[in-house]
Amino acid sequence: MSPEAAKLLGAGIAAIGAGIAAIGVSNVFGKFLEGALRNPGAADGQQGRLFIGFAAAELLGLLAFVVAMILIFVA
Repeated sequence: MSPEAAKLLGAGIAAIGAGIAAIGVSNVFGKFLEGALRNPGAADGQQGRLFIGFAAAELLGLLAFVVAMILIFVA
């Protein structure tokens, strides 16, 4: 296997993290809506945690994207 092929293969595997981050974000929002519909009074208190969960999941997706770009253009 040539080094160029290995580099692109590694970037493709790293890019899978972006798709997994999308699943994580949808899971965070889905669970929030599920809890908010069960107990609407507690939804306001959980909204801050919703945004923290969203930010954490999105950060992992961006990190996977950066790793993929580094493997493509720098390595």
